[in-house]
Amino acid sequence: MTGSPIVPRLARGERLLWSGRPRQGIVFTPSDVLMIPFSLLWGGFAFFWETMVILSDAPIFFRLWGVPFVLVGSYIIAGRFFHDAWVRAHSWYAVTDRRVLILRTGPLGELTALDIRSLPDLQLRLGWSGRGTILFAEAWQNRPWDRHASWGPASSRTPQFTMIRDAERVFDLITAESG
Repeated sequence: MTGSPIVPRLARGERLLWSGRPRQGIVFTPSDVLMIPFSLLWGGFAFFWETMVILSDAPIFFRLWGVPFVLVGSYIIAGRFFHDAWVRAHSWYAVTDRRVLILRTGPLGELTALDIRSLPDLQLRLGWSGRGTILFAEAWQNRPWDRHASWGPASSRTPQFTMIRDAERVFDLITAESG
């Protein structure tokens, strides 16, 4: 993977064992079964409120009151899917003989490097066609209410390889290297 932005971040003598990227594009997840109806109710009410306030020539306070709700509604209806796709499009993953690397490029880019010999609990979540997610977190840190994953898989603050190909094989590689 010579064109990968991960390669320049390898330490001298460090061997790249695997590199990959998350699934690209708009992705629907099981949490969308609840999030989509909720977002439509929220956004629908916010749009209705704002439309009625504007049509009734209400005072400016009422017109402005609904704006944040319309913005949040727009984000949870559609924006979160585009945000998640953008984050995944700027994400790169690698396993070396020393570290697990998670790189996000772009304006809010960051590099997370975990020592492969002292990884926290590993969790493998398998999805369709061999794709899956590997989470690097203590079990107690990996609670649904501790993450923003329902806003989009890539929004979670838990270090993870999100929606990668051959997740089970990568999980086995990490387990073997972590010794």
